[in-house]
Amino acid sequence: MRKILNVIRLQDHPDRALQRHWNVIQVGLFLLPFSAFLGCVALLVTSLDIWRRQHKSLIRQPLNLGFLGLGVWLFVTACFAFDRENAFLGLFNFLPFFIVFPALGVLIQTPAQLRRIAWTLVLTSIPVTLIGLGQLYLNWGGHPSLLWGLIEWTIAPTGNPPGRMASVFTYANVLASYFVVVFVLGLGLWVESAKQTRHWYFLGSVVLINTIALILTNSRNAWAIALLTCLAFALYQGWHWLVSIVAAIAGVMLGAAFAPLPFQTWFRLVVPAFFWARLNDQMYSDRPVAQLRSTQWKFAWSLAQQRPLTGWGLRNFTQLYDAQMHYWLGHPHNLLLMISAEAGIPAALLLSGLVGWVMAQGVLALRNMDSDRLIYFTFLMAFSACALFSFLDITLFDARINTIGWVLLAGIWGVADRHLGRTKVTSSIGS
Repeated sequence: MRKILNVIRLQDHPDRALQRHWNVIQVGLFLLPFSAFLGCVALLVTSLDIWRRQHKSLIRQPLNLGFLGLGVWLFVTACFAFDRENAFLGLFNFLPFFIVFPALGVLIQTPAQLRRIAWTLVLTSIPVTLIGLGQLYLNWGGHPSLLWGLIEWTIAPTGNPPGRMASVFTYANVLASYFVVVFVLGLGLWVESAKQTRHWYFLGSVVLINTIALILTNSRNAWAIALLTCLAFALYQGWHWLVSIVAAIAGVMLGAAFAPLPFQTWFRLVVPAFFWARLNDQMYSDRPVAQLRSTQWKFAWSLAQQRPLTGWGLRNFTQLYDAQMHYWLGHPHNLLLMISAEAGIPAALLLSGLVGWVMAQGVLALRNMDSDRLIYFTFLMAFSACALFSFLDITLFDARINTIGWVLLAGIWGVADRHLGRTKVTSSIGS
């Protein structure tokens, strides 16, 4: 309880000139899962103010110049789009975050701040889970509106799609991507708090309910990524016994789904059909060909090959796919393929390179850290989980999920940048 109260109490910033900005970010992150408007506006306004006061130092950093160049290129591709109106609307899924990322890289400077971000997101996952359970088992639903419409949810009774938890995130796969992140953050905090009994039991309970919620989203991607992150934590901690357990669980589940007879029958004695039928797609065996990921990926790549330089325009995949396949689909379920098709292969390579550079610096910083390694490793794993999810699904169209991903990346960069001593940004916020 004391830890919860400490999270509610705003954390001090190591630079007093940045305290007001850090306060707004903490409140914004607390509100973010429940209101995209309140959470995103808080982060964007704060970031704009940091840019206003520190634009000279920010613009000199090569990484920020890279994101600036990417933003300009995305604007250029929108000018040559098949449907320009949709392409320009699509810029809002990217350009605001090219402003937020550098500013938060200035603001987030210490592992203690990473820990605060993790606690905030993990604690807010509790009501998200409870709402989801009410949705599935108590038939909760409707369009509740709070604070004069600033907080609005769409909750479908029995889930969306039916039988799959979606909670306040409208759709099950979007909620799954959220729970992948908070599961990893909670797992890291739980492992880190092993010597603090009260925190350990509380965090263990939160990780458990997040695991249950993750299962109830019925997302194969989320299940696989959660197992992989458990394996990564076990390897990092040197818990070889846990590696064996995770590998055994994964092997039994895969065996129940894909092993030949009679082994398949034996595995299915211990694995519920809820898991193996979802893994091998027997649960939804009547899917049309146009809904298969392989079909979507081939079509997206063919679009990229036809216009490799500028693509067809952001948010243009849907209408092009509908015209060809006579099937409406929001995206091709792979972020890099979508960007290649919609903004050109150079844009996809540049985005991958910039994000890859940040992660590489993060790994280098982790290797050179003497303390607080586990929370930093947790952030690396949380963003890796977010990135892996984007290879099989695209959830950045939900502003909350998009924001969380960029906050994780900014936290990794902010701490790495200062730990490696690569830049010395002198605060001018208070001037």
